[in-house]
Amino acid sequence: MDLCGVRLRNPVILAAGTAGYLDETGDVLDLSRVGGVVTKSITAAPREGNPTWRILETRGGMLNAIGLANIGVEAFVRDVGPRVAGFSRETGAAVIGSVAGFSVEDYVRVAGAMAGVPGIAAVELNVSCPNVHGGCEFGADPGALREVVGAVKAALLRGDDAASSGTRRALPLFVKLSPVPVGTRGHSMVDIARAAVEGGASGLCIANTIPAMGIDVRTRRPRLANVTGGLSGPAVHPVAVKLVHDVYRGVAREAGVPIVGIGGILTWEDAAEFILAGASAVEMGTALFADPRAPARVARGLGEWVRGQGCGSVGELVGRVEVS
Repeated sequence: MDLCGVRLRNPVILAAGTAGYLDETGDVLDLSRVGGVVTKSITAAPREGNPTWRILETRGGMLNAIGLANIGVEAFVRDVGPRVAGFSRETGAAVIGSVAGFSVEDYVRVAGAMAGVPGIAAVELNVSCPNVHGGCEFGADPGALREVVGAVKAALLRGDDAASSGTRRALPLFVKLSPVPVGTRGHSMVDIARAAVEGGASGLCIANTIPAMGIDVRTRRPRLANVTGGLSGPAVHPVAVKLVHDVYRGVAREAGVPIVGIGGILTWEDAAEFILAGASAVEMGTALFADPRAPARVARGLGEWVRGQGCGSVGELVGRVEVS
């Protein structure tokens, strides 16, 4: 299948932060059986992340506050970059570079470096980072989001012109949206998604973790060292399905921008819900902590479902939920 020019064997992708920098899950999962892998989110400078505990099991999912721990863009390009193209050739899995930052300049720098790595098929912007200039998350403010997406898009296009006299296609730009604006007046998920599209997003990834907290009632202290974190896993799945449905019908379908559904996929039925709601592909993350082989089963189950529906491809079922 084709996702904004990215060739995928199947619509199942391993989500950022859950599969390491590139191929670390290869010991427990045959990576030739998934469509793609998103790298760990990379920032301009190295980050140690938050202290422990920073990942905890909870009913229906997982709490995490990793704090974007990563080796930084220079080390990523130097140490991981040379292996990307070979990995993609050997497995057939597309590699999508995840980019995080705390300023527009951060995002532009890291995305530009990612685009220069042979074998990187696309860039995914993690916009759930707090804007050091504005305070709130980039993904919670349409204006800030439009600015950062536009700046990264322009940088990727400039890089494309500079490379091989414009013979190389600019990388597709996916924007991973946060559910933070849900219920905020004037800042619905559709508003945020529209800002990303206006900024130049090639595709939308919906959604990142939901802000959450756990408390140890015996010690009366937060369970996470960072106090709060993000909730992922089955508990968030119905919420994410609605967000995909809303954005597909509110902006993505008309704009011709594909959606990648993210949130609580454990089975092929979960993934199929996202497809019917409007997603063209899906990402799996938390499930890998419970069963690293789950993505292969989901990919196989989706294929059987598509055939059982009398269709030739997943694309024929995108957004086909029947609502009155």
